[in-house]
Amino acid sequence: MHGIFVTLTGFIWMTLLALNTSAQADRVVGVWFTEDRESKVEIYKTSSGAYEGKLVWLEDPRNEDGSVKRDTENPERGLRSRPLEGLVLLEEFQYNRSSGEWKDGTIYDPESGRTYSAYMRLEDNNTLKIRGYVMGMRLLGRNTTWKRE
Repeated sequence: MHGIFVTLTGFIWMTLLALNTSAQADRVVGVWFTEDRESKVEIYKTSSGAYEGKLVWLEDPRNEDGSVKRDTENPERGLRSRPLEGLVLLEEFQYNRSSGEWKDGTIYDPESGRTYSAYMRLEDNNTLKIRGYVMGMRLLGRNTTWKRE
């Protein structure tokens, strides 16, 4: 009987730990103003458990001629006609409980057409720090700060 109790206790403990980790990881979910406050990105959890973010609002969604702003700087010609609104900018972030970071993801910069390795960290509940970097070296990159809507 004692062995069953220990097993059950361990199972309950592991379940609570998993729920707590999931709650911690999900704190990044929501709509965020980008640093210049000219766009908003919605961060969500995918069915695979990764965190991604798509551009859901632009202050100026149209060009001067009235046409919809598109992903014109994309290095892949076939993707240059995609509208910016709805574009996935953050991909494949995984939460790391020990560091408190969402890591191993990428961030796409539609202004340059470049994709960077990236990690994210909440500074507080309403401030998200994102660092994009190159060549696998966190020192070679730049930061951006997003604020929760």
